[in-house]
Amino acid sequence: MAGVSQPVLKRVAPNIRSMRMNTKAEQTKGTSGADIGKLVLAVLVLLAGIVGYTYLGNIGAASPLRLITILVAVIAAGAIAAFTAPGRRARHFLAESQFEMRKVVWPTRDETVKTTGIIIAVVIVLSLLLGLIDLILKSVVLDWLLKLGS
Repeated sequence: MAGVSQPVLKRVAPNIRSMRMNTKAEQTKGTSGADIGKLVLAVLVLLAGIVGYTYLGNIGAASPLRLITILVAVIAAGAIAAFTAPGRRARHFLAESQFEMRKVVWPTRDETVKTTGIIIAVVIVLSLLLGLIDLILKSVVLDWLLKLGS
């Protein structure tokens, strides 16, 4: 960094290092060939389940057998996809979301009822106000403006 004074360099250098570290932390690895193969297999299993469901429907098989066929296919496809890198990321995301949901402070029943009542009252007042505005504009346009033209 030629031409940059020492004090400026001392202030900027830590920021450059942290930017590089953040960039490395935010970079995601690409999907490997094995993961792509697993995802393709999961899609094929799911499609096989759909085809089986349709086939069993065409030959008049019992409805529970058709349901079991599609459920097994969906579960098998989900299990195969879960062991890929995107599947692990999705499981990690769901686990973190569940952890964050435990931190949420939900309103009490009394607060919910009061808030709902206020919202209903505001909607009624606004609908009456908009209806009044519509009535006034209708009378202005139909009664005054159109009569001026004739």
